[in-house]
Amino acid sequence: MPSYSTDTPFWNLRNLLAGAQMLFVAFGALVLVPLLTGLDPSVALFSAGLGTLVFHSVTKNKVPVFLASSFAFIAPIQFSVQQWGVPATLSGLMAAGFAYVVLSQLVRIYGADFLQRLLPAIVVGPVIMVIGLALAPVAVNMAQGLSGDGSLTLFPYAQSMAVSMLALSVTLCLALFGRGLLRLTSILGGILAGYLLALAFGMVDFSPLQEASWFALPQFVAPEFHWQAILFMLPVALAPAIEHLGDMVAIGQITGKNYIKKPGLHRTLLGDGLATSTAAAFGGPPNTTYSEVTGAVMLTRSFNPKIMLWAALVAITLAFVGKLGALLQTLPTPVMGGIMILLFGSIALVGMNTLSRAKLDLTAPRNLCIASLILVVGIGGLHLGQGQWSLQGVGLAAVIGILLNLLLPSAPAPATEER
Repeated sequence: MPSYSTDTPFWNLRNLLAGAQMLFVAFGALVLVPLLTGLDPSVALFSAGLGTLVFHSVTKNKVPVFLASSFAFIAPIQFSVQQWGVPATLSGLMAAGFAYVVLSQLVRIYGADFLQRLLPAIVVGPVIMVIGLALAPVAVNMAQGLSGDGSLTLFPYAQSMAVSMLALSVTLCLALFGRGLLRLTSILGGILAGYLLALAFGMVDFSPLQEASWFALPQFVAPEFHWQAILFMLPVALAPAIEHLGDMVAIGQITGKNYIKKPGLHRTLLGDGLATSTAAAFGGPPNTTYSEVTGAVMLTRSFNPKIMLWAALVAITLAFVGKLGALLQTLPTPVMGGIMILLFGSIALVGMNTLSRAKLDLTAPRNLCIASLILVVGIGGLHLGQGQWSLQGVGLAAVIGILLNLLLPSAPAPATEER
């Protein structure tokens, strides 16, 4: 694969083509988040492009990344949209972006290690597991042709299972056995396979595509201030913040640079936060660093950040193609349900892996208390307070985990044997 110099000018055909390729790699996962959460995919394309430009303006165009929504936000956004609606959820996502901004300033003042001290593995691991498992029934219901809550039958069971299992199987096969770009676009391949079978079964409604024009403004949605959605969504930003640190280390290892020092973790966190709030202001999902693009950078050796600017501009341009947005909205729910089964499980495993890498003794009373309370509170749906001021689910679980970690005494050091 070619290695692109970071010194090439912006107006370069090779950079443009490489940017389009980066967007293609990220496209499946990028549009999956809005499709699963009730947001508009055209707005997601626009806000991902705009958020990437914001990120690069903050980081002085030093880091070769393209931003889109972290999968960790899918389950919380789904729950929030069901409870309070899209505009209220967007206010929560804007607040999550500001939480990133606050974290970035704390990191600037106290150093990069502060983030790991505030959010150790014993807190972050179980919170990520809750994010993956709390809405697992939604994935199963959609895979079976039901609505997310299971109350409505949208498609016949047998056809839905065939479509969802094909989408799941193709995604698994590409992720396990694919090479190069095939592995990086495993989600896109699974969606395409499931969509084609759904088309053969007559499950696809093309009326939105026929009614859409070729050029159309994305359906922007303005946030509406809602305290309950904000309190729910604020702690959700903690897990992607830790994920961001890992992404910066990974992309630095690939390019041979230390982005934690230059432009600095505080700048990259600030870029993520401002990009997330900017995206929510237009009705898009939050913007964070993206593992698929990290893999594509490693594969193609495309180290020039200007390539990501082209990817952002292409994304913004595609957002105004009305037919594309309408086509994405014709995806039947079983296709997405099949992908979600793998997606939610993989998020939970990321949490387990976080605990495993930290080599924690989960039978130790302190660790046992923190992890078990986070899991039961988050998955069980415990809520604290009433009405607009209630805190529940993953948000409450994260708050409890942080407080327990700060308040419970540290485990005593093992005694040394006297000779």
